[in-house]
Amino acid sequence: MSPGRRGRLPHVDARTPAVLVLTGPVTRDEVAGLCAAVRSLLDGGGPPGVVVCDVGGLGPPGLWAVELLARLQLAARRSGGRIRLRDPDPALPLLLDLVGLAFETEGQPEQREPPLGVQEAVEPGDPAR
Repeated sequence: MSPGRRGRLPHVDARTPAVLVLTGPVTRDEVAGLCAAVRSLLDGGGPPGVVVCDVGGLGPPGLWAVELLARLQLAARRSGGRIRLRDPDPALPLLLDLVGLAFETEGQPEQREPPLGVQEAVEPGDPAR
């Protein structure tokens, strides 16, 4: 070990959000523990306000998954943060939208931002806005 490295703190990338891996189905007894985990990850000094929930292991979505994610989002909001979904089943965002819950998903542009590489074309003869 070189003398210059002794006593230095390890490098931590402050832009990397905390990740909570969810495997399912989750029982009602486990929900309180997962909510506590979200709160502790938000209070743990990671990037402000974001916990990524890897939902790829939840399996086919159902109303139990909607309730779980709603409770996790509520716990995150109460701690001043939010959750972002990673690797959801294609039906899960549709189900969440159907019940009126909006979740940010990794790999998708944020609202009010056009996807990268998309430019609006102007046709000759179009009236100015």
